[in-house]
Amino acid sequence: MFKEFVAERIEGDGVALFVRRAGPQGATPIVLLHGYPQTSAMWHAVAPILARSYQVVCPDLRGYGRSDKPASDASHQPYSKRAMANDIVAVMKHLGHDRFLVGAHDRGARVAHRLGLDHPDRVAAMALLDIAPTREMYAGTGAEFARAYWHWFFLTQPHPLPEQMIGADPEGFWKLKCFNQARGNNPFSSQALAEYLEAFADPDTIHASCEDYRAAASIDIEHDNADQGRKLSMPILSLWAKRGVIESCFDALDLWHQRAEQVEGEALDATHYMAEEIPEDIATHLSGFFSRNPIHTKETA
Repeated sequence: MFKEFVAERIEGDGVALFVRRAGPQGATPIVLLHGYPQTSAMWHAVAPILARSYQVVCPDLRGYGRSDKPASDASHQPYSKRAMANDIVAVMKHLGHDRFLVGAHDRGARVAHRLGLDHPDRVAAMALLDIAPTREMYAGTGAEFARAYWHWFFLTQPHPLPEQMIGADPEGFWKLKCFNQARGNNPFSSQALAEYLEAFADPDTIHASCEDYRAAASIDIEHDNADQGRKLSMPILSLWAKRGVIESCFDALDLWHQRAEQVEGEALDATHYMAEEIPEDIATHLSGFFSRNPIHTKETA
């Protein structure tokens, strides 16, 4: 995976992130953010396509993969999407990118949402895969969604309940959650799956990822409410899985119109792990969207 990509650790906002990157010097920068319970390896089939035309940066989010896993606190602030977004700004600034594009999936897309709100001058446009806004999804929770996204409610339980239960069989939990979300199939390459399972075997990763969800149900919503209706100002592309929970339980475009000024999007024939199921389609959609919403030459790092 990731042939011709540089792999290194780069300082974020007080933590170091593991980063894979490649692409032509001087090309437009794009950062790709992964979801739970994965790593930057989820972009292994999309990133090389985009790296033909873009400088592509694929970090492991704090708490995941080979990135640092800082101690948390009672407010879960160290795993707030604000803290994670600040990491991305720091990493991109270190690489010389003051303004960039964002492609993001699942938890990474929730980081991207906060990144766009807190740092609108940094983000020229963003593509968000298979999410609707967190606050609105919680507010619109019904029985069908709660059954399908049971992990949203399990992982937010107080420490150490989920950590102990997952820690008894991390691989079994990982496969149960992810294969079920892919309609019982395994859409992952053997190399990517091996990386995911190795990372998730670390108790610190299990705890950090639980903190990610605890933050989403608490401090992240506080940050959303404090925005007082402020919307994302950059163009947004929302792509969601036609055979997934966003399609069956929510009106993704309507919810994104409540949180963003410029939104377009559609459902694609996939389940939740779209970047690994239909990577060529995802790369084509991202490239087309970003070509219509470029960073102007004078703004390009």
